[in-house]
Amino acid sequence: MTTFPNIFSLQGETALITGGGTGIGRAIAECMHQAGATIVLTGRRENLLQEQVSRLGDRAHYVVHDVTQLDQAHVLREKAEALVGPVTCLVNNAGIHMKKEAVKTTTQEFQLVLDTHVLGSHALTVEFAPGMMERKHGSILFTASMASLFGIPKVIAYTAAKSAYVGMVKGLATEFSPHGLRVNAIAPGWIDTDMSRQAFAGDPARLEKILARTPTGELGQSSDVGWAAVYLASPAAHFVTGTILPVDGGVSIGF
Repeated sequence: MTTFPNIFSLQGETALITGGGTGIGRAIAECMHQAGATIVLTGRRENLLQEQVSRLGDRAHYVVHDVTQLDQAHVLREKAEALVGPVTCLVNNAGIHMKKEAVKTTTQEFQLVLDTHVLGSHALTVEFAPGMMERKHGSILFTASMASLFGIPKVIAYTAAKSAYVGMVKGLATEFSPHGLRVNAIAPGWIDTDMSRQAFAGDPARLEKILARTPTGELGQSSDVGWAAVYLASPAAHFVTGTILPVDGGVSIGF
């Protein structure tokens, strides 16, 4: 029987985190690395990836990759495996946000958001899942959103993409779990990141509204999401699959 705290350890695991150079992706990478995992960060901006890997040190690597280049998913897998061997945890975290009224959102804009979130994560899942199932060991995580759980105005493309994650997690978990591969998602609430700070700086009323409807009365920290990801990827979550875990200070159940 695995003992505490080893049951939460990621020693021996190798995690690939898309969008790992900034924000929540960076926090997931940091927490998984602290938990003992070898990590591979991916993203489009090499300078950010280099900075993060340099800061983390041993067991940290990166591969520059754009998830919207769907036909290059196999290249990412090959490069990652050449660096660290088999990947045991895939974190589909890369995404883009677009705030725009629904009637002003063009088909091209909608498609770009879907390509980044939905088709990008599917392409990587198709690449990494077979090896995990063959080894009877693996975990796939998706970064969902409050937009997966309830309506938020002026983010229709983002809402559609993040809502799709809910269906993907349930469908993939049903298909993959009998083969030793668990699939889950985290739905972050409003988190204190560089991006959110910039948004709130120009819209203090929005921050006030968010805090008013958050039962804990505060913004979350990126590490709150990071440690939730560690749990879901660890042996402690052996019997957890197909779930959407809100990390939101109670927003999704509060009034």
